[in-house]
Amino acid sequence: MQHRLVTYLHGNIFVALVLRLLLVFVLFSICRLAYYWYNIEFFTGISGNQLLYIFLGGLRFDTSAILYVNILFILGNAIPFKFRLLPSYQRMLFWIFMLTNSIALIANIADIPYYSFTFRRTSWDVFAQFSHEENLLSLTIQFLVDYWYAVLFFVALLFLLAYWYKKVPVYREVKINNSYLYYTANFLAFLFVVALFIGGVRGGFRHSTRPITLSNASAFVEKPEHTVLVLNTPFSIIRTTDQKGLDKKNYFSEAQLEAIYSPYFLPKVGTFQAKNVVVFILESFSKEYIGGLNQHNDIPDYTGYTPFLDSLINESLVFEEAFANGKKSIDGLPAVLSGIPAMQSPYILTSYAYNTIVSLPGLLREKGYYTAFFHGAQNGSMGFDAYAKTAKIEAYYGKKEYGNNGDYDGMWGIWDEPFFQFFAKKMNGFKQPFCATVFSISSHHPFKVPLAYEGKLKEGPHPIHRCVHYADIALRRFFEQASRMPWFNNTLFVITADHAFSPHYEAYKNSVDKFSVPLIFYTPDGSMKGYNDSILAQQIDIMPTVLGYLQYDKPFLSFGKDLFSVEKEAAYAVNFMHDNYQFFVDDYLLLYDGKKVNGLYAYKNDRSLQKNIDDEVVKQKVLKKAQAFIQQYNNRMIDNRLTEK
Repeated sequence: MQHRLVTYLHGNIFVALVLRLLLVFVLFSICRLAYYWYNIEFFTGISGNQLLYIFLGGLRFDTSAILYVNILFILGNAIPFKFRLLPSYQRMLFWIFMLTNSIALIANIADIPYYSFTFRRTSWDVFAQFSHEENLLSLTIQFLVDYWYAVLFFVALLFLLAYWYKKVPVYREVKINNSYLYYTANFLAFLFVVALFIGGVRGGFRHSTRPITLSNASAFVEKPEHTVLVLNTPFSIIRTTDQKGLDKKNYFSEAQLEAIYSPYFLPKVGTFQAKNVVVFILESFSKEYIGGLNQHNDIPDYTGYTPFLDSLINESLVFEEAFANGKKSIDGLPAVLSGIPAMQSPYILTSYAYNTIVSLPGLLREKGYYTAFFHGAQNGSMGFDAYAKTAKIEAYYGKKEYGNNGDYDGMWGIWDEPFFQFFAKKMNGFKQPFCATVFSISSHHPFKVPLAYEGKLKEGPHPIHRCVHYADIALRRFFEQASRMPWFNNTLFVITADHAFSPHYEAYKNSVDKFSVPLIFYTPDGSMKGYNDSILAQQIDIMPTVLGYLQYDKPFLSFGKDLFSVEKEAAYAVNFMHDNYQFFVDDYLLLYDGKKVNGLYAYKNDRSLQKNIDDEVVKQKVLKKAQAFIQQYNNRMIDNRLTEK
């Protein structure tokens, strides 16, 4: 029976398709092993079990890359027509298979010796990097000569690819005499292949699963520098094709640059205060929704949806002009915890996502803090688990760790109210001091609330408004519970949003306030109060501000500033929109595309940016600061210098 089944399947086009793709998987794994072996001096501290885990994790990225590379070959075999068995058609598919996979193997193999030059996987921006080289041909020839053994390695793998391809013949398919049934069955098989293809390239089938990116590789390693072993070069190139690579900037000499703007923070003078730090990142919480942050704004018929936050604001230090550094959730997390803004592209999606970085939890962990990140969504959602590892966060708590599907919202994860209670109870078991971050989820499309709250929440013109009110209730209940716990009084609470969301009031429908978010610092002892309407603030200021408050006694690097020590004239904020840097300095906003100034506005009285100011002195002052910031950001990202002076 078994022999008869093997005979029956032998030569089947779908069986051959699977076996031929499995061969490519084997070759990708061989390339990964060669990558590790050749550069083993750079990959210290990897145990046998860790290496196995890295290779298993690499299969996920290999799947995505191999499916992308072989899309024509897969569809060519799966199309529901009989001519696919013709010898001439099969010869065409052979050459498509050999050509596309040869290119993928070249990319993988060329990166093996190239790693020691860049310490990263090659990404799409390599083409821009060498596009202006007039001696590109001679450089390529020299590379081939210097690394002749890589060429031999490629030839050997190419031989294996062709040899084993021929060992898997195609000449048979299921015989169905009825033409209608034949085409129906094969069309359904084609749809099944397409569905598998989509799930494979995305990295999963859940609706909440975003297509995997470079940063997801961090979930399989202990050290960020090891993520290159999880990845493969075709995947790295493909996933960065739509991302603009950064260009090195030379606006200023190094001496001039450091004098104008430096992201390097020197140690504080004083005794380090080992207070707990709790950070709330609230999904889509625009400043517009919070009544306590609009009490000084003259907005007709204004309504807020956060009665608890309003009361907390009266006991906190808040900043009137606080901005997000991006427009997506994946922008918010590295901005808040690592002081890294999203510039031309979300940091997590760029080829620099596995640079060595610092983070608030990582630095405090070195001071003996227990560090944790909480996100009630499916584990792996948004790639936050991968970022948590890169940021050296000790523990990750997601929907899996929560462990009760009865509180699942049916779409994204655990409702905010029970998850915030879980957050408080878990922290009560942490050894002090600790640094814990929670990222909420309930104020998100499709804007549902628990059945128990239907008809009981403050409704507004947008469905998110009742979700904001629900999240505010969840915050109230959290603070009610946390206030009875022994760690509460020794804790600094920071509350902000990942990004702003769709505005309702005309006052917020502008390029400035599309980034306006809350920034609230609360201490139970009342030592931190006030409403600051003069200092510009942003998400990337949170890390240096918290470290400054704790009197952190070691140097570190952040693109933000310490809000407690910066002067009004030196304050700045930055975000990127419509191919322009929006650079705020003092009372002015500069629009700059990296080459030319596209506008200067007194944004505090001109939120809609209607009146372009013709003041060359102010323009040059703001431009100088903007260019220095961009040069520091770009050059440090490209050179992987985010942790050193």
